[in-house]
Amino acid sequence: MLTWALIFLIIALIAGFFGFRGVEGVSLQIAKILFFIFIVLFLIMLIFGLVVVPTPVTVPAT
Repeated sequence: MLTWALIFLIIALIAGFFGFRGVEGVSLQIAKILFFIFIVLFLIMLIFGLVVVPTPVTVPAT
C-alpha cells in the first residue's frame, strides 16, 4: 500500500511538472489517502503487537 502511495505521489509530481493540474490533484489526493490508511494500519498492528503477549510454548521433557 505504501508503494502505491509513492507511485501516485510520483505521478502527481510528474503531472505537476508538465502542467496537468487535474491529474496532479487527483494523484496527490490518492497518494495522501493511501498514505494515511497505511499509517493507521501500521499503528493498529503496532498496538496489537505490544498488547497481545504470545503464550509461551512448553517443551515436553525428554
